[in-house]
Amino acid sequence: MNENEAHRPKLRKLFRLQWEPAQDAHVLLYPEGMVKLNQSAAQILLRCDGTRELPAIVADLEQAFNATGLDADVRAFIAGAQSRGWLE
Repeated sequence: MNENEAHRPKLRKLFRLQWEPAQDAHVLLYPEGMVKLNQSAAQILLRCDGTRELPAIVADLEQAFNATGLDADVRAFIAGAQSRGWLE
């Protein structure tokens, strides 16, 4: 198992993920502003709760959306979210 698989990503305490009716979308709130998320980004972040390792997140998304081959895209999104400081 590599380092990323053992990692259980979760939102940093500075950020809050919530549904925003005015935006008709999930948003990521933080003290300096807000990021409006597309459905894919929101679904990934909703699963980054610190309890699941990356392979479990991918498996859950693939099952929920009756899809396969999401691993690379999910890993790329999570890496980007980590580089932006959204995830621990």
